[in-house]
Order: sequence, then C-alpha cells, then structure tokens
Amino acid sequence: MNANTENNCIVIFGASGDLTYRKLIPALYNLYKIGRLTEHFSVLGVARTELADADFRQKMRDALIKNEKASGQILEDFCSHLYYQAINTRDAKDYGKLVPRLDELHDKYCTNGNTLYYMSTPPSLYGVIPECLAAHGLNTEEQGWKRIIVEKPFGYDIKTAESLDVQIHRFFEEHQIYRIDHYLGKETVQNLLVLRFSNGFFEPLWNRNYIDYVEITGAEEIGVEQRGGYYDGSGAMRDMFQNHLLQVLAMVAMEPPAIINADSMRDEVAKVLYCLHPLSNDDVKNNLVLGQYTSAEINGERVKSYIQEEGVPADSNTETYMALRCEIDNWRWAGVPFYIRTGKRLATRVTEVVIHFKTTPHPVFSQNAPENKLIIRIQPDEGISTRFGLKKPGAGFEAKEVSMDFCYSDLATSSLLTAYERLLLDAMKGDATLFARTDAVHACWKFVQPILNYKASQGRVYEYEAGSWGPTEADKLIAKTGRVWRKPSGSRGKK
Repeated sequence: MNANTENNCIVIFGASGDLTYRKLIPALYNLYKIGRLTEHFSVLGVARTELADADFRQKMRDALIKNEKASGQILEDFCSHLYYQAINTRDAKDYGKLVPRLDELHDKYCTNGNTLYYMSTPPSLYGVIPECLAAHGLNTEEQGWKRIIVEKPFGYDIKTAESLDVQIHRFFEEHQIYRIDHYLGKETVQNLLVLRFSNGFFEPLWNRNYIDYVEITGAEEIGVEQRGGYYDGSGAMRDMFQNHLLQVLAMVAMEPPAIINADSMRDEVAKVLYCLHPLSNDDVKNNLVLGQYTSAEINGERVKSYIQEEGVPADSNTETYMALRCEIDNWRWAGVPFYIRTGKRLATRVTEVVIHFKTTPHPVFSQNAPENKLIIRIQPDEGISTRFGLKKPGAGFEAKEVSMDFCYSDLATSSLLTAYERLLLDAMKGDATLFARTDAVHACWKFVQPILNYKASQGRVYEYEAGSWGPTEADKLIAKTGRVWRKPSGSRGKK
C-alpha cells in the first residue's frame, strides 16, 4: 500500500506519559507497518523527564514488543524515526530548544516544515503550549503546515471551554486545530453515515414518522482504576456524555451533508447539536438520573465501591453513571425521545445505538409482533444487527423475533484501522472531518451546562451495585412512557 501522507514531523508533548506508549506510538507503528506513512517522517517526544534519544527509543521498543507483539526489521526501522527532547513545558524560554531539533529533523526527513503537534498532556497545558510554540514562531505556516491536536477534555464547563478556545485561537487558526475524540475514529461510528445515506430503504424511515425512540449506551465494566483523582473532578457527565455520546448522537441525527468534506460534514453536526432542546430546571429534575457504584461481588470477587477507589474522597458525590432523556427540536426528530446512558462498573462493556421503530398499525399483526430494532454496535465487536418478526412454524400467524447480523470481523480481507490510527492519519492528511469544530464544542457545553448547574446545587446521586445496569431510578425514567432499556451482552448476537 502506498503512503498517503506528506513528509512531516510529529511532536508529542507528554511523551513520557501513558497515552504515548499505549496508544500513540502503537498507532504510528501500525500505520508505518502497513505502508500508510511516508518513509520521510519523524516523531519527537517532548516532556520534562530527561531522556536521551536511545532511552526513549528503547522505552517505546519495549512497549511495542509487549503490546503489539512487534519484532524484526520493521520495528527497528520504525524506532530509528523516534527522537526525544526534554523541556519545561510551562517555560516559554525552554521551547527554544525545540527550534534547532525541529530544524534538524525537517532537514533530515525533507518535511518542508510540516509539523503535527499532539498535546498528550494535562488540560492545564492546553492553553500554555500553543502560546509557547508561538513565542518561537513554531505555529506559523510560512514554511509547511502546522497542526495541533487537542485531547479531551476541552474545558470543564462552558466558561472554561470558551476561555480555552480564545487562548488557542490567539496562536492557531481554526483550520490548524484538531480536537480529537477517539470515538469518532471507530469504523462503526463513521459507517452510520454510509448506512443511513447510501441505502434507500433506511433513509425514508429515519425520522419521527417511523422511529419511536433512540437509545444510546456507553457502558464500561471497569471502575475508575488508577484514575480516581482525575475522574472525581470529571464524572460521567464530562468524561463520556459531553463529548463522546453527544457526538454519536449528532452522527445518528444529522442531515445528509451537501458534499463529503470536512466543512459540510461538520456543519451538519453543529446544526443537530444546536437543535437539542434546551434543558429547563424541570427537564433536569425529571429526565436526569445520576448514580454512583457501590461495592459488590462480581464473579466471586469483591470489588470496591467508588468512594473506596484510590484518590477518591470518602464523601465524594461525583456521578459514575448518568441517564438522560432529551429531544431534538427540528423537523426530522420533533417528539422523538433520545435516551442516553453511560456508566462505570456496569454489567458489561458495550457502546451501541439502538433505533426502535414504531409498531405496525395493523390491529391483527401488531398484537404479538416483536419490536423492530436496528442495533449499531460501536464496541466491542463492531457491527450492525436488525431485529424483526417472522412467523413461527406451525398453525396461526404468531410472530417471533429473528435477527440479521453483520460484524466487521467477518470481513477477513479487510484491515481495520484503530480509532487512533485513523485519526492520526487524518490529521497528517489535513482531513478534519472526524474532529470536533469549535461551534460543535460550544453547542455541547451549552446543552450540558444546566446539568452541571443542577449537579452543583442540588443534584441527587443514587447508588447502584457494581456489575448491575445502574440505579433503579434509571429504569423508572424510561418506564414513564412504557419503554425499557435494552440490556446488551458484551458479545455478538446476544440480547
């Protein structure tokens, strides 16, 4: 496969951290292995820790051998492209050390100055790094493009998000800023658009006339693990809902783009997010459930409650679960409820979208007919399943539920890129389609802010046992209209 990126240098700030050796370096290695990177690239790791190039290479080599089972000449060739520079990332003067290093790498790899900056750092540095780069002219595009990837969270609430946006835009233009959300790099999320808009039998049904309600679930089996200190300042609302799940909702609900390019696609995403029905105080009180997991026995092992986790205060009121009923105020979706839930320590790990279609209006065939559902599995086992009714064998016309399943793993000849592989490749190509634009980020925070205000002032957090599907109050929320949550398993083909 021919490389489809320009020669460039990738600068990773926070290169001594967990994300670099678990996700970023493996993603770049795999892109290199399958020929999607040009031979003329380099990776410059940047962090406070003092390391020589050889030490950084060895650390990354060990991680690739352990996590990717890498070996042989390809591994050695890839590692030869890795370099390291120690700086104080809060000291603008220290960024002067990057200038000669980058000049050297640009010359060696004939990059014409093309540079991709990745901020794999604490959010407190998201505004600092762009300013420090600009102090040494490392943001200008007089020679080669300059792009900067910002990890989540992009702000803590609408006020801090707007402030951060202003900070970064002082030194980088919007076309240079790539706000990464690895959920949007997943094949099934992208395939939502193809599924909807390239199939004539789905698009006519994709509206309030035929869809009863939409269910979006982002469930995790694990607890907060070693991230207790970070998570307690975030919670399920900021960690999953505000970014990942609202972006998935937008992909489900958006209108077809006029053309397939980044601007047109992101225009439609932003329109949906701005059409979310604003949450009043009554909406938040009646349509939101917050929860926190308690200790329980799972598979014969006692797991900790949230407040027993390392770094979590004993009196913490942070939610590890949330469920929300919301609506979209536009022609296509008016009156269709969207039920969204996410949580830690739930019954299984699964992210999926379920489109629940309305029942048939025929008085005879509607009596025992199974519900028609389209299940879009984002993780694990990415794929799509349809559920519908067929006649049971024998006398009469009693219907039973049957399914048709498609799983990406069945495509044995295809090589699926992981989310980080896809998004890093797109950033190097200058394709911003799957990255959040500033107006979409603002729309998400504007919608979520009433929930944050409610949490801060009076929001009650209900308990739920680890290993369950969340608080019973969440079941009551959806049961108000006679509906129930789907309880998916973690494996394909099961209900």
